Amino acid sequence: MANDDTLEFTVEKTTSPIDPAKREQFLEDPGFGNLFTEHMAMVHYTDEKGWHNARIQKREPIMMDPASSVLHYAQEIFEGMKAYRLADGDTALFRPEQNAQRFQRSAKRMAMPELPEVTFLESVEKLVDIDRDWFPSVEGGSLYLRPFMFASEVFLGVRPSREYLYMVIASPAGAYFKSGAPAITIWVSEDYSRAAPGGTGAAKCGGNYAASLVAQAEAIERSCDQVVFLDAAEGRWVEELGGMNLFFVMDDGRLITPPVTGTILPGITRESIIILAKEEGLDVVEEPYSIDQWRDDAASGRLLETFACGTAAVVTSVGTVKSSTGEFKIASGGPGQLTEKLRQKLVDIQRGVVEDTHGWVKRLF
Repeated sequence: MANDDTLEFTVEKTTSPIDPAKREQFLEDPGFGNLFTEHMAMVHYTDEKGWHNARIQKREPIMMDPASSVLHYAQEIFEGMKAYRLADGDTALFRPEQNAQRFQRSAKRMAMPELPEVTFLESVEKLVDIDRDWFPSVEGGSLYLRPFMFASEVFLGVRPSREYLYMVIASPAGAYFKSGAPAITIWVSEDYSRAAPGGTGAAKCGGNYAASLVAQAEAIERSCDQVVFLDAAEGRWVEELGGMNLFFVMDDGRLITPPVTGTILPGITRESIIILAKEEGLDVVEEPYSIDQWRDDAASGRLLETFACGTAAVVTSVGTVKSSTGEFKIASGGPGQLTEKLRQKLVDIQRGVVEDTHGWVKRLF
């Protein structure tokens, strides 16, 4: 069996690189999730050999048997993270060890082998290095990284796979929300739940997102940017958006966020915001917050701001909340002052504009 801690990556650059001028043209307006770099990372796993055959290679389609386990039983997990250009021109990752550890927790929940943290980090760093010319020049641009793993054993039977494929792909990224609005509008899902106690809500697996898509489609039909889910047990407590955590800024100095108790993904941006908010003197409270409280607090003025956060969208103000019973606005419906302050503080750390006193930024080259 391969020694996981000393796994070495073979690097094979593409023999047909894209023309630099054409690449720059693509990078002028990369959007989000539509453009991809030229290489990918790949590591194989089998019960017999453990983790092995680690390499960086040309990005290309992969061969998959129709009986591959993932296609039938959805053993799949992923991560979302970004590489940034710093103010001094260097490249860096933001808290990548947190992504590696969450990836391990997701794997454990999905009965998959845990990828060693050192292998996770090396796969990401080597891919960013080889595709360093793909950083977009747009304001706020970054290189979005998608590590993922899926069951690749060819069999039909309800049991954990004995073979897996771990990969990393990279995508030059601009703004996440296409509307470009300073505050987003969200739809309250009353018919669908994202996760239930004992389920996979705390794991970053594809099934959670697949389950959210019908509700997200409802949101889009109603001119909303995102959907917010309530708890599965009572349909009362606010949990999270389809892909982001929520915060509520109160007029008494409290910053409320739903607690991470197994049905909500423990976001790395969420944790970072909690730390930064405490440094600003806010009383951060992790406690249940109901949809009725949300509506009433917005109407009374006790609620000053609501914002969502995640790797892709960073920190985004929520301006309007719609549901089958009507809609309400948070304050004026525009961006919140504290929201923008926390967002800027986080972005400045990620971009190397201010000193990183937390040791969150990992410089690469």
